[in-house]
Amino acid sequence: MDARKAPAAPESTGPLGAFVVVAFVERTPVGVPFSKHRWPLHVTLLRFDAAHAAALAAVGRAFSGHDGGLGIRIGDDAHFGYHGRVRVSLVEPEPALQTLHARVLAEVEAEGGRVHSPQHTGQGFRPHVSVQGERRVHRGDSLRLDDFALVDMAPGGDTSVRVVVAEWGA
Repeated sequence: MDARKAPAAPESTGPLGAFVVVAFVERTPVGVPFSKHRWPLHVTLLRFDAAHAAALAAVGRAFSGHDGGLGIRIGDDAHFGYHGRVRVSLVEPEPALQTLHARVLAEVEAEGGRVHSPQHTGQGFRPHVSVQGERRVHRGDSLRLDDFALVDMAPGGDTSVRVVVAEWGA
C-alpha cells in the first residue's frame, strides 16, 4: 500500500502518558499509589503510551465484551530482561488470555497508542508473573484472573510511583 494513501491514525487529545494493562493476582484498588519497585503480583497484558482519554477508551472497549474472569495455570520459572535479571513465573498457554491480549492490543492501536516492545505482543506475548522478593506464584498454581486494570506509570509526571486509574471485572 502506498503510504500516502494509508489511513491516518486517530488524533490523540492531550499529552501522552505511559500505561500498562494488567490482570492483578493481588487485588489493588483504584487510586492508591504503589512504588515502581513494589508492584502487586500481576500478569501484564500490554504496555503502551497514549493520551489519558484514549487509553481509557481503548481499554474500556477491549473489556466491554469480556465477561468475568479467566483461569490460568503457572508453569516454569524463567529469566527476562537485560541479562536475564528479572525472575518470572511463566503462565501456561491459555487461549482466552491470548485473545484478551489481542483485543487490548487492537483497541490501543486503533486509538493511535504507541506500543512498547512490539516484539512481546501478538505471537511474542509471553504472559508471566514477576517474582517480587518473597512474593511470588509457584509452578502448578491455578489462579483466576478477574481484576483487570489500567495502570498509570507516571501519575502527575512522577515516575517513581504507579496508580490504578480504572478497573474492570473486580
